Amino acid sequence: MAKLNINGSIRDVEVEADTPLLWVIREQVGLTGTKYGCGIAQCGACSVHINDEVQRSCSIRVGDVTASDRIVTIEGLSATRSHPVQKAWAAIDVPQCGYCQSGQIMAAAALLKRTPKPTDKDIDEAMTNICRCGTYQRIRAAVHMAANDTSRI
Repeated sequence: MAKLNINGSIRDVEVEADTPLLWVIREQVGLTGTKYGCGIAQCGACSVHINDEVQRSCSIRVGDVTASDRIVTIEGLSATRSHPVQKAWAAIDVPQCGYCQSGQIMAAAALLKRTPKPTDKDIDEAMTNICRCGTYQRIRAAVHMAANDTSRI
């Protein structure tokens, strides 16, 4: 049995300690906004925040996370989709297929938390998630737009 703090709620999950956090979030807790992409922490579709740092949940074992660690998924970023990054994504119509976008949004939110006014270089270095549709120009524009509304980040 593991205790996890996901989106501000303590969840008891019965899984092996080596189970990837991604599968617990999706299958045990039922939060399916965090996506499976590659399974080797390369694509970023599974990005979540752990203690305010963006992490790839497919490569984190449940046994390496404790109840004192704060895990935030896309569902916990803002229940009303009012986070500046979510608003910018919608305003600029960033998604094409949309599959990677929850991970992209989580990466962008983490970037803006630590670098409120990022340059293009900052964005390029921090946003290492893969978008197979190639929406990188819109992603960059949305990060800049959200940076102008960081009062809620």
